[in-house]
Amino acid sequence: MSKAINIIKNTCVPLRNENVDTDQIIPARFLKGTSRDGFGKNLFRDWRYENNDEAQPKKDFILNNPSFHGKILVAGKNFGCGSSREHAAWALKDAGFDVVVSSFFADIFKSNALNNFLLPVQVSDTFLQKIFAAVEADPTSLLEINLADQYIRIMATGEHESFEINHYKKTCLLNGYDDIDFLLSIKPDIEKFETQER
Repeated sequence: MSKAINIIKNTCVPLRNENVDTDQIIPARFLKGTSRDGFGKNLFRDWRYENNDEAQPKKDFILNNPSFHGKILVAGKNFGCGSSREHAAWALKDAGFDVVVSSFFADIFKSNALNNFLLPVQVSDTFLQKIFAAVEADPTSLLEINLADQYIRIMATGEHESFEINHYKKTCLLNGYDDIDFLLSIKPDIEKFETQER
């Protein structure tokens, strides 16, 4: 399965909470695994269930609302703050999210997300509120994220905004490369450079 990301057009889950830290994304007691698989079931675990019991989902938590689903999580400002655990990105990706949209990301979370093919799209506070309004008015509303051209669009209104991304990470995501894949992709250039007279 290709890990490449280019254009994603999908529905979203609106999580209005601000200052969501990595311990809320994936509680520390679930960090024992070394494989990236299986973390999705414990995403936002303490917010999703009463008394840590999967048989008692909290009805007022957005991930338990069947009206909202999709590959895009739209979150409040300062998403991914706190400790640097890479498991937070693993949990979001394993739960089926390819994109997280917020008006601010913690730097370490952003780096971990990009390394795990989870695209963090940072927008203005104003545009974030427009997304929340559109999705909450109609859960079937679509967002389009175009990585190649670096914009995000609310399909229902046509409103869009550009976003920034590191050029190297953009190249990796567009091609489905991790760091080693990227080095292998430029191996001929490296070999050519090594044979040049200096």
